[in-house]
Amino acid sequence: MSIAKEAGVPILETARTILRPHRLDDFESYVAMWADPGVTRFIGGKPRTREESWMRFLRHAGLWSLLGYGFWAIEDKATGRFIGEAGFHDLKREIEPSIEGVPEAGWALASVAHGQGLASEVVGRIVAWGDVVFGRARTVCIIDPDNGASLKVAEKNGYREVLRTTYHDKPTILLERWANA
Repeated sequence: MSIAKEAGVPILETARTILRPHRLDDFESYVAMWADPGVTRFIGGKPRTREESWMRFLRHAGLWSLLGYGFWAIEDKATGRFIGEAGFHDLKREIEPSIEGVPEAGWALASVAHGQGLASEVVGRIVAWGDVVFGRARTVCIIDPDNGASLKVAEKNGYREVLRTTYHDKPTILLERWANA
């Protein structure tokens, strides 16, 4: 099966979204999303500045070019708007136990896209892609224990709690998923 690519990034679709590389014209929407306390409440705990968002935005192209995987921008099919991002990364996190070298799933949606089942839809698509690309490998994700919505999304998509740890001195749940789980 051939998958279309843009800037070397595969283009994936779900019923309601297109997963594609981040584009410069996404940046203002990206900044607004990461400045929203409703988005950052469980991801870092504080809104990001424009500069912090720019550095994170640039990271996406580097992940794809160096690792062959990364995060996709999530585009709403109906409106063409940027509504979030999801994918896999390896951030060399200082966390115990180490997850370095293991693709780590992550997702974030703009507040306007919350509560519609979009995260489950998108994460289902990225883990299906990961099953093909990573083979019968393990992927992980880390989630704030108070983030019930993301914990449900992870569970729906085959992630299971491995242990509770800390990351940046905050409680964190490490979950894992094996391909075709």
